[in-house]
Amino acid sequence: MLSIVIPTLNEENCLPFLLESLKKQNFSTNFEIIVADAGSKDKTIEIIKSLQKKYKYITFIQHEKNKGKGGAIKTAIKYATGDIMIVQDADLEYNPQDYFQCILPILEGKAEVIYGSRRLEKSNKKYSGVSYYIAGIGLTWFFNILFFTRLTDEPTCYKTFRSDVIKKIKINSNGFEWEPEITAKIAKKGIKIHEVPIRYSPRSVKEGKKIRWKDGFNALWAIIKYRFVN
Repeated sequence: MLSIVIPTLNEENCLPFLLESLKKQNFSTNFEIIVADAGSKDKTIEIIKSLQKKYKYITFIQHEKNKGKGGAIKTAIKYATGDIMIVQDADLEYNPQDYFQCILPILEGKAEVIYGSRRLEKSNKKYSGVSYYIAGIGLTWFFNILFFTRLTDEPTCYKTFRSDVIKKIKINSNGFEWEPEITAKIAKKGIKIHEVPIRYSPRSVKEGKKIRWKDGFNALWAIIKYRFVN
């Protein structure tokens, strides 16, 4: 069973297309979709509830107050029943057709954690902006130095886990800094993170991208913090 965890916040324009795309995929395994909303004020919740009636494999969790992406994912993990869990942003930047290569190493028993790397896919030529590109590379480089890893794309959305691994790790962060926190805790456990190339179609801030410069500083602090604390 594959658990697809989707944190949402005001994604009325993208979410219907994403869920339709997921429905069309042949994952070669049973799957469930867990949508955790972080406090949307648009029609996202209405859309989810409507689709939930149509598709029984969708579980919907609603936070009345915005607890951030990390907060939504923490809640969703509790509801996941699959053997494998993958995180999927609600926008259309990442392609669900790449799921198979993300979960294959786990199915073959070759890895417990897989990150989809935008850097390894040579066809990716566009990014949301120069600042986002530099920040992603910088955070990955800094993480590698502190944790003696060789990752190419630490902030990637496509993080795939054996469920028994992710469910044993306590996540403290509620914001985007949940990414370096979970990566740090996996690295400190001595679990190797396997990377596979994935496609990437970035969107701009005007198109709804929510991460901001302060999130980059929070992520940097999280890398330092979780190098020394659990």
